[in-house]
Amino acid sequence: MPLQRFTKVYGIKDAKISPLTSDPASGSPVYGTAIDVPGIKSYEVSGDVEVKTLRGDNTKLATNSSISNIQVSVSHAKISLDVLVAILGGAVTDSGTTPAQKSVWDLTGDTATMPPFKLEGVTPANAVDVVGGDLHVVLHKLTLSGFPDLGFAEEDYRIASFTADADPLTSNGKWISITLNETAAAIV
Repeated sequence: MPLQRFTKVYGIKDAKISPLTSDPASGSPVYGTAIDVPGIKSYEVSGDVEVKTLRGDNTKLATNSSISNIQVSVSHAKISLDVLVAILGGAVTDSGTTPAQKSVWDLTGDTATMPPFKLEGVTPANAVDVVGGDLHVVLHKLTLSGFPDLGFAEEDYRIASFTADADPLTSNGKWISITLNETAAAIV
């Protein structure tokens, strides 16, 4: 019997960003090493539909609609310098020795490249209707659509977040994939 094609979705366990290094018209996309989004809190996908209506003879004759945008909004509990490089650009420099080590992310006009990236999120095991299963949501080609929310909060934790817009891959046209697994699988 095939797996049912519907499920509840409860929680998010993990999310990873992979830099998109190549998207050839003929071939397959190539991604860099996956980077953990630490302390993932939310992964919300939304979209816009453009609707065109044809009118004539004083009546509605036809309606066509198309997806004009898919967007993701992500919030996470910890700031990752590697995630900032993957979604915004810049470079991280490590220096020093214990007890004076430093990791510094620098962004300049020349290094703010806004590189394309893939984002994959997954529920915990058993957070779907299938016992032992999970759900993965992949946005294959994203570009940051606003500067990430960073900073500090008085007497509280500061939650980092970002939004990005999806484009279809040149190689295969994919924007988004949702996979319901009978057996939970880690993000690779």
